[in-house]
Amino acid sequence: MADEAVIVELLGDKGDVMQFNVADGIGIAKGAILQITDNRVAAASAADKPVAGIACSEKVASDGQLTLGVYTNGIFDILDSGAGGAVGLGVALGGINTVRSAAATEAEQGLIFGHRLATAGAAATEEVRVLVGKHH
Repeated sequence: MADEAVIVELLGDKGDVMQFNVADGIGIAKGAILQITDNRVAAASAADKPVAGIACSEKVASDGQLTLGVYTNGIFDILDSGAGGAVGLGVALGGINTVRSAAATEAEQGLIFGHRLATAGAAATEEVRVLVGKHH
């Protein structure tokens, strides 16, 4: 994969790692933003999906591993896939390992998983305060 999130600072208890189920046949890069699907399964991210967190380690395809730890609390450098946005705005998944500015209605849908810590330009890497599974 490409454009994985990079740790700037882990918050809470070392990033408040949660364990998620993963499919054996897929590979996941360390730093990949993962979406959550049914039955607490984490998978590669796609636009407009709820976020599980950011992969703590690499998962090799078909290695027999069926769980993976994901960071849910921290500050990460993440690529913006859209037009950028102002500091403080909420972000949602923009695609594979990217964010975009979230619409206000997306908070109700559980799609906002962080906030910009700096104003970002289009296709720029920015610091994002990631906080998954908690009220923003």
